[in-house]
Amino acid sequence: MGTMNISLPDSLKAYVDDQVAHRGFGTHSEYVRELIRKDQDRSQLRNLLLEGAASPLGEPVRTAYFDELRDRVRRHYSRK
Repeated sequence: MGTMNISLPDSLKAYVDDQVAHRGFGTHSEYVRELIRKDQDRSQLRNLLLEGAASPLGEPVRTAYFDELRDRVRRHYSRK
């Protein structure tokens, strides 16, 4: 695992200290890693949305599609 040192103004360091103390993070590194993972997720979602917006139009969605989708999600989570 690589190491990275980050300089923060006192106000941001105090904020990070508070987040670590009150949100259950064991270390500052865990908190920063979580922020980076969430940023990666947002970036991936943004790219998927842009890709979808640029794609050609498909067929109109039938009402039953959403019912089938809900059923698939429920079945997926009921197995866990």
